[in-house]
Amino acid sequence: MGRITTTRLSWSVKGHRLLDDIDMAAHDGGIVGLLGPNGSGKSTLLRLLAGLRRPETGTVSYDDTSLDELGRRVLARRLAVVEQDVSAHHHVSVRQVVELGRTPFRGRFDALTEHDRRVVDAALERTDLTEKQGRSWHTLSGGEKQRTQLARALAQEPREILLDEPTNHLDIRHQLELLELLTSLDVTCVVALHDLNLAARYCDHIVVLDHGRVAAAGSPEEVLTPDLIEAVYGVRALVDREPATGTTRVTYLTSATHHPTAGRSTPLEGAPRSLRVRRPSPTPDSGAGRAR
Repeated sequence: MGRITTTRLSWSVKGHRLLDDIDMAAHDGGIVGLLGPNGSGKSTLLRLLAGLRRPETGTVSYDDTSLDELGRRVLARRLAVVEQDVSAHHHVSVRQVVELGRTPFRGRFDALTEHDRRVVDAALERTDLTEKQGRSWHTLSGGEKQRTQLARALAQEPREILLDEPTNHLDIRHQLELLELLTSLDVTCVVALHDLNLAARYCDHIVVLDHGRVAAAGSPEEVLTPDLIEAVYGVRALVDREPATGTTRVTYLTSATHHPTAGRSTPLEGAPRSLRVRRPSPTPDSGAGRAR
């Protein structure tokens, strides 16, 4: 297992600050949920964590080593990334995509070893794809492609996994199975999610982003309050306990657009400073560079 931390992380595009002063910690074996509306910076933050973009300011560290000091091959042997939009050559099979997860452990022209094949078999089984391993990539549904990418990530035998909205395209059964699988792994996960109830049920720690800043961070019980949901999402909500699981449950009531307090930037009463909403002034839309 590994630990990911960020310190005062910021990133801009064309002078527009899309991430600002992000402090975050993902501890050994924990699942951190990144929440926030579209445009809040979740995907941008994941790309910085993966080393796909260089921060304007601040640092990303794996255990006690700065990302800048880790070689690409060393990082690839410990970190797996499951992106939201994936593509592959039409003429590859599901198994061939999953086998790509073994690339960091092989020489350029080396064949798969028996160990590699066992790891791939296990990844296919854990993602319910064993019977589909011979299928061509282009024949898969969106959900099957997502599970194939997760299987590829598992084939890396990672210490950390970054996942960008992995439940997109998945039916309810496979959403639950995917998140239950993540909780069963001895792997540190940072996962961007839209569904607050899934985050409350499966995440140990939640970081809510709003306009590129951390609006709140802590356990689901601490963070997912009616005030936070209204301030960040503009939705009035009831928050209670789900009777079957005992986890935090969010029931959406109505848009807060016409509510008297809509759009106000007020702290959460009684909340610690780390849980108070900080809503900056909106930045102009920067088109393709805007954080998702």
